[in-house]
Amino acid sequence: MEPQSRWWREAAIYQIYVRSFADSNGDGEGDLTGIRERLPHLAELGVDAIWLTPFYVSPLADGGYDVADYRDVDPRFGTLEDFDALLGAAHDLGIRLIIDVVPNHSSSAHAWFREAVAAEPGDPARSRYIFRDGKGPDGEQPPNNWKSIFGGPAWTRLKRPDGTPEQWYLHLFDPEQPDFDWTHQEVHDEFDDVLRFWLDRGVDGFRIDVAHGMVKDPGLPDIAEGAKADLLDGSTTLPYFDQDGVHDIYRRWSAIAASYPGERALVAEAWVEDANRVARYLRPDELHQAFNFEYLTAPWDPSRLREVIDGSLAANGAVGATTTWVLSNHDVTRHVTRFGGGEQGLRRARAATLLMLALPGSVYLYQGEELGLPEVTDLPDDALQDPTWERSGRTERGRDGCRVPLPWEDGSAPFGFGPEGSTPWLPVPEGWGALSRASQRGVEGSTLELYTRALGLRRELDALGDGAMTWLDAPEGVLYFEREPGVRVAVNLGGETARIAASGEVLVSSGPVDAPADGSLALPAETAVWLRG
Repeated sequence: MEPQSRWWREAAIYQIYVRSFADSNGDGEGDLTGIRERLPHLAELGVDAIWLTPFYVSPLADGGYDVADYRDVDPRFGTLEDFDALLGAAHDLGIRLIIDVVPNHSSSAHAWFREAVAAEPGDPARSRYIFRDGKGPDGEQPPNNWKSIFGGPAWTRLKRPDGTPEQWYLHLFDPEQPDFDWTHQEVHDEFDDVLRFWLDRGVDGFRIDVAHGMVKDPGLPDIAEGAKADLLDGSTTLPYFDQDGVHDIYRRWSAIAASYPGERALVAEAWVEDANRVARYLRPDELHQAFNFEYLTAPWDPSRLREVIDGSLAANGAVGATTTWVLSNHDVTRHVTRFGGGEQGLRRARAATLLMLALPGSVYLYQGEELGLPEVTDLPDDALQDPTWERSGRTERGRDGCRVPLPWEDGSAPFGFGPEGSTPWLPVPEGWGALSRASQRGVEGSTLELYTRALGLRRELDALGDGAMTWLDAPEGVLYFEREPGVRVAVNLGGETARIAASGEVLVSSGPVDAPADGSLALPAETAVWLRG
C-alpha cells in the first residue's frame, strides 16, 4: 500500500474564477471548455491543483454562490460532460481539481426554497430554511437586528400573491441567498449526497464557502449595537458565525472524504480572526486546511507579518496541520493595488510572492496574480454586477474589480479571453495587452517568469514546501529566515537598501540583486531574494 502523501500540505493551488478565466464560445463569459483548453499553461506555470469557483446552475445573483442545483453545470459554463472532460484533462497533466461547495445558503431559485415559499407557515417544507415570524404589530419588524454581509437587513419578508405579508426568512448575504437551517436532518443528508456525487466523479476535494457559518445560535439573539456584520469582524462572538456546531458537520464530511481513494482534501473559507479558533477546524478528524485570512489582510509591515507567520505556524502546528498562505482571491482587492498600486505596488507584490512561496505549508494563487494584474478601480457604474453595489445604496463598489477577465494575448480587447470581437461580461482595460500571458512568457524579469521560476524551485528543492523554518538575525525592516537544508530567504520591506550577513547563490529575486560578496548582501528596498549555499 502506498504511503499517504497528504499532497495538500505543500501544494500550490491556483484559484480559477470560472466566469473570468477563458471564454471558448464567445458569449462573453468564461466556461469549462475554456479552462480545459488553457490547462497546459497552468501546467507550465507549475501549479499542483486548481480550485474552481461555482459553476453550478445559478441565477448568478452573487457570481454563482447562489446555487439552484448542486448537481449540474449551469449552461453558461457548459455541461457535466464538459466538467468530466476538464477533470480528465487536468489529471492527465498531473493537476488535481478542487471545487466549491456552498452549504450556508442556496439560491432562492432552488427547488427547496420555491417549495417553501409556496407552503404555509409551519409546513415541513419551510423547515429546511430559517423562517420566523416578525416582531411588533402584525409581525412587521424583522425577528432580530442581524445585518446582511452585503448591506441592509439580513431578513426579507415574504408576501402572498395578493400582497399579504407573512413570515420572514434569513439571508446573511443577498435576499436571493436564503440560509439553510442546519438543525434539520434533511439538510445534512442532502449535502452528504452532494459531496458523494462529485467525489464519485473524481474531484480531489472541496473548498467550503462560509465554512464558519451554517450553524446559528438557536435563540437568534440580537447582535451588539454597532457590531460589524462583515466576515472578519475581530470577534468570535457573532451568533451566526464560528458556532461550535459546525465542527460536528466537518467530522461527518471528513469521514465521507476519507472513504474515497486518492486523498481528497477539504479546505475551509473560515473568516475567523483568531488563529487558534481557525485551528479548531483543522483537528485530525475535521478539515485539512483553512485559508489564512489573517495573513491575507496583514499590512506591508515586517513586525506584523512576522507576528502573523509565527502565530499561524504555532496554532496550526498544535493540531498537526500545515498553514496556508494567500495574497489575493475573488473577494478582496488584488494585492498589487493593496500594496500601493503602480510600480511600487507591483514591486512589493513581487517581493510578497517570494516571501509567501518560501513559507512552510501550501499556497493559494488567484488567477492573474502571476501576471501582476492590478485591481480595476474605474469600471463604469453600469457594468458593476456585485450585489454589494446595489445593497449598499451604490456606496460600495464591491468585488468586480478583482474579477475582470484575464488577458491571454496582446493586441486588442478582449486580449484572448474570448474570440476576437466578443464582449466580456466585464470590460477589460485597454492597457492589459501588455500584461497578457503572451506578452510576458519567456521575457526575463517579467512577473510571469518570476512565478514560473519560483514555483519550479519550490517543487525542486526539498527545503521548500512543508517543513520547518528558522528566523535569522536581520536589520530593521528585513525578514530573514532559513528553510533547511540550506535555503535562506530575505525580504526587505523597508524604503532603503539593507545590508545583511549572507552568502551563496542567488536562486531567484523579485528585483535586481547582486550576488553576495564578502559575506554580505546589499538587498534593495522592497525586494526579496532566495539564496542557496
